[in-house]
Order: sequence, then structure tokens, then C-alpha cells
Amino acid sequence: MDIEREILETDILIVGAGPAGLAAAYTIAKEAEKASIEMPEILLIDKGSYTGAHSLSGAVMDPKGISELIPDFKDKNCPLEAEVNKDSILYLSEKGSIKLPFTPPALKNHGNYVISLNKFTAWLGEQVEALGIDVYAGMAGYDLIVEEGKVSAVQTVDMGVDKEGNQRSNFEPGSLIKAKVTLLCEGVHGSLTRHAFEKLPELLENSLPQAYLTGVKEVWEIPEGRIKPGEVIHVMGYPQPQHEYGGGWVYGMADNLVSVGYTVGLNSPNPKNDPHLKFQMYKEHPEIKKILDGGTMRHYGAKTIPDNGYYSMPQLYHDGLMLCGDSAGFLDPSRLKGIHLAIKSGIMAGETVIDALQANDFSKDSLSGYKKRFDASWAKEELYKSRNFHGSFKSGLMMGMFYTGMQMMFGINLFNRRVNKRDHEYMLPIDEYRRAHGEEPPKPLLKFDNNYTFDKLSDVYKSGTMHEEEQPSHLQIADFDVCNTKCTEEYGNPCQHFCPAHVYEMVDNDANPGRQKLQLTPSNCVHCKTCDIADPYQVIRWVTPQGGEGPNYTNC
Repeated sequence: MDIEREILETDILIVGAGPAGLAAAYTIAKEAEKASIEMPEILLIDKGSYTGAHSLSGAVMDPKGISELIPDFKDKNCPLEAEVNKDSILYLSEKGSIKLPFTPPALKNHGNYVISLNKFTAWLGEQVEALGIDVYAGMAGYDLIVEEGKVSAVQTVDMGVDKEGNQRSNFEPGSLIKAKVTLLCEGVHGSLTRHAFEKLPELLENSLPQAYLTGVKEVWEIPEGRIKPGEVIHVMGYPQPQHEYGGGWVYGMADNLVSVGYTVGLNSPNPKNDPHLKFQMYKEHPEIKKILDGGTMRHYGAKTIPDNGYYSMPQLYHDGLMLCGDSAGFLDPSRLKGIHLAIKSGIMAGETVIDALQANDFSKDSLSGYKKRFDASWAKEELYKSRNFHGSFKSGLMMGMFYTGMQMMFGINLFNRRVNKRDHEYMLPIDEYRRAHGEEPPKPLLKFDNNYTFDKLSDVYKSGTMHEEEQPSHLQIADFDVCNTKCTEEYGNPCQHFCPAHVYEMVDNDANPGRQKLQLTPSNCVHCKTCDIADPYQVIRWVTPQGGEGPNYTNC
């Protein structure tokens, strides 16, 4: 059934009010003023309930990007938790630890700042709004419209639809937003960015598959003096096996708060790979527990991280389209930092928009100025330098440390070690995993006490996640039979393990006694996209739910 939709027309549509999208909007407004041209009409939409609601990171920010965008950011009361004053790196065994005697250059953070990304994003939104640009929070893009090879519009989500897809009495059709140019700044594995790659496959012609981590994080209030604001600890080893990729962090924030988290590679061969469980095990280690002991967990969040760097970046532009921030892979895997790069991508895209406006030309040729700016920038230099980082760990932690050590300490790239498979292709069926790695170690008998260690549901509560129950599932399963039979037999239903929000659960199948079936609870979803990436059969697709829903991060 065709639905009549309101058509909104604008000069520039920016999807995603994160660091990249906000930096682009800010740059366009400032550069238009400098060029003495009429302020273009900008529509900036975001699926979160407020600016910053879906912004999550560790985070230690390199100020290079924000200094370029807003040189007087400190005078404008940018919410910085603390300037980094101490770096250390720990290698953990199951019970012990070794402190590395030196810090590799990529992990030296003096001059950087510990921040709460959602607070920083909210502040950056205020700077954008002060220039007369409205941020439309709670407005979610659902479909990317491509006509004759050109991105022409974005359709927003229909509201007031029941679980079966029927229109309810409060039905409100999504709008069709037509723009001369659309900037996709959705963050990691965005749904419209995925549409762009599917409808315009040339965007990925010269790119390797992206590689992802899932990061799981809590913010704790701890006894005074336990760790100083600005102290940064990076962690390798336990509980991650030697042949898998990942690590942890502890960052000292202001007001006796500490950010503690753990990242896990989604290229794990283990079908029972569980980032949330590994994070809870990590907190149980004596080195981490002594920091958190006596404290209170305040906030929780989880997200994926694009970690393959330069080789996985797509073409940044097309007719009527530019890709920015995590949507385009602007993250340095050797530093695990992307905020400064996201801001720089927004600056470069914004400057390119001004050129296109002056020429009244939004074709691919015109927007190629974005790539030219990138090629001449410090962002390109940084990303190219770390181009082999993720691939260096294909042979495990120790060889990865050797390869990256050569690169970091001496600038030596022994050879290109490229990741050329998608993450889910590394997962092994249970029987193959046992043959390759021996009998899988039993899961530790970790009893969640909901005081120091937490089950997934208790953590999700601390994320502020909310979804209206009476709407179609935004986690679309192409074939439940695959989940209930083939995936059960071959992989043991990995979704129930890798999801950090307890969305997926195997329950008794009353229609088939003795068997189980997959049951979804989409209202738990924290929008991390792990399932869409790691599902071995690729039958799970994450689509946008109603606008204004999902996590409501505070101080994350």
C-alpha cells in the first residue's frame, strides 16, 4: 500500500548528531559566513531522544579535532573530565599482572582529555544551535532513496505501527526529506550507510571488509582517592584468549567517577564469544577489583567499534552523498581513538559542501573535493600510519605485539597484513572450534551479585534503554527456521552469547517438545549492532526503530 508522505526539502541533510555530524553543521555555518554566502538550509536529524543520547565511548579524546573546529573550546565550557596526567599498561594473567616498563607512542595520552562522550556531544550540539541550526532529536532515518545513481532523499520511520505492521489509531507516516546533499554521520554500522553500500556497491570497490570490536562499559562512583582524574590504564590479556583480539581500560574521571570497560573482537572463532561476560570476568581480576571495590555502578553502555582502519574506509563521496565519522571508518585502531578524526571528517565534509553550494554542483565530481581534503590532511597521515595494526593480530597477541612494536617504535612495516574476511566468517562451528582449540574451557562459575558483577538485564537498566513494546521488531530475522535448527546444531545460537543486552534467548518450543526456539526482546536493545555484524548466517538485520528510542546515555 502506497503511503502519502510529507515532503520536506532542504539544502543539506545531516543524519546523525554525533561529533562528525555536528562538526559538519558547525563548519558549514561558519564557512558560509566567511564566504559571505546565504546561510544554506540544514536539517540535522538524530534517532536519539536528545543530542548525545546514543553517544558512547571510553573516552580519551585527542583535542586536535575540537581545537581546529572551535579553537576556544575551553573558554566555551567544553565538558572535559580531566587532562590525562598518567599512562600505564597492564598485562593480566588469570590472577597476576605485569606492568609494562614503557608506554608505546600510540598509547601515550599526555595532552589528551578524559571525557564523557555523551556530555561532550550535548555541548557540541549547543554550539551548533547557537549558530541557528536546529537539531531534530527523535527523528530516525529509515530508508536511503537513490534515484538514477544519485542519493536524493531519506525516508524517516513510520510511527504508530503495531507488531504485525498494521497502522494504529495514532499512525504517523514518516516524512520524505529531499536534499541536494546528504551527509551520513550515523556512527558504527549505520542502517542508512548499509543501504548506501547495498545500493551503490562502488562505494566499497576498493575497500577491505570492516573489522569490529564490541565495547562494553560501566561508569562507577568509587571511594575518594582510589584513582585520580586523568589517570589512564590500558589492559591486555585476561580474560581474552591469546588467539583473540581485545583489551580493557580504566579511565579516571571527575567527581570520583571512573570509566571501566572491555573490548572484544567480533572476529573470534568462538561461537560462545560473550563480550559482556568477559567484561564481568575482567572486573573480577584483582587489579581491577581493587579499583572498584566499595564503589557503586552508575551507568552502562555497549557499542561496536570500526577497527580495521585505513584499508577498510569506503569511498567517501558519491552523487549527493558524503560519509563521515565512524560511518566511514574514521578511527585509528592503534590508538583506539576516533572522536578527533570524526570531527575532522565533519570539518572536511562541511568545507566541501560550501564549495558545492557556490558551484551549485552536488555531483560526484564536485564532492570529490572531500577526498582531496582528506588526502592532504593529518587525518590521512594518522590513519595510513596505523593501516596494518588490526591485521597484525591475525596470528595472536604476541605476534601482534611484535609486528605493531616494529611499526610503533621504528616505523617499520614488515609487510602488509590485511584482514580480508568479514568478522562473522571467522566464527567456527562448535565441533570445528573444539578440534582447532581443544575442548572449550568451561564458562567460569561467575555468580552475578548485582552489586559488583551484573547480569545483562541489570546492566541494560543502567543504560536508560526504552522502546515502545507495541511496534514491529527492529531486529529482523530473515528465517527463524535457520535459528531454531541449523544454527542450534552447528553453532549453538551465538546470538544469545554475543548480544550484550539479553535481546536473544533460546526458550522451550511448545510446538516441538524437546526443542528450543529463538525468542527476541527488542526492547532491551542498546543499538550496538553486534548481532547484525556477528551472526554467522547473516539472517539478523538491524533496522531503525521509532525515533527517540533506545539507550539514554548519561555521563557515558
